[in-house]
Amino acid sequence: MRAPIGLAVLAAALALSGCGAALSLSRASESLDSYTLPPLPGTGTAGGSRHLMVDVATAGGAIATDRILIKPSPVQAQYLPDARWSDPAPVLVQSLLLGSLQDAGGFRLVTREAAGLVPDYSLMTDLRAFQAEVSPGQAPTVRVDLALTLIRETDRAILSTRRIETRAAAASDKTGDLVAAFEVATTQALGQAVDWVRSRAR
Repeated sequence: MRAPIGLAVLAAALALSGCGAALSLSRASESLDSYTLPPLPGTGTAGGSRHLMVDVATAGGAIATDRILIKPSPVQAQYLPDARWSDPAPVLVQSLLLGSLQDAGGFRLVTREAAGLVPDYSLMTDLRAFQAEVSPGQAPTVRVDLALTLIRETDRAILSTRRIETRAAAASDKTGDLVAAFEVATTQALGQAVDWVRSRAR
């Protein structure tokens, strides 16, 4: 039996790129498993007088999707064929920041929309990297890169900016191990982001 054309083309493309098994590519015609990531566990206390609005992250076209991005080189964008995120990556990162800041405490309200209220601060995020990077003969490495901007809403002044970049090595090229590495790198980025926002939004 001849292999389906789509799978043959995909296999040939992977061989040329040198990614091989690192992309966990198999059975591309099957439905995709859905994955999500957890926010930071709550460590602070509720309360506070500040209202923070967390905007949905901005991202380039390769990242602004629910597909799990694999970068075999800086100019190539591929995706795991058997898995996806529960939301597009910019929305997922917004939800993780919002949930982590809510659970950290110290804010009267943390929302993703103003909902008729005037927030004290807005957090803008540019999601510059949210991907697994692979090289022939090496274990994949997940990279998360956030550019954060904190805005004071009373006069729309930029209070502070912060660049956060984290990496985590995956145990293997299997989807479960790649997602676990995404969790490690994202958790590290969230911890730095929460500490920074809480120290600036006073």
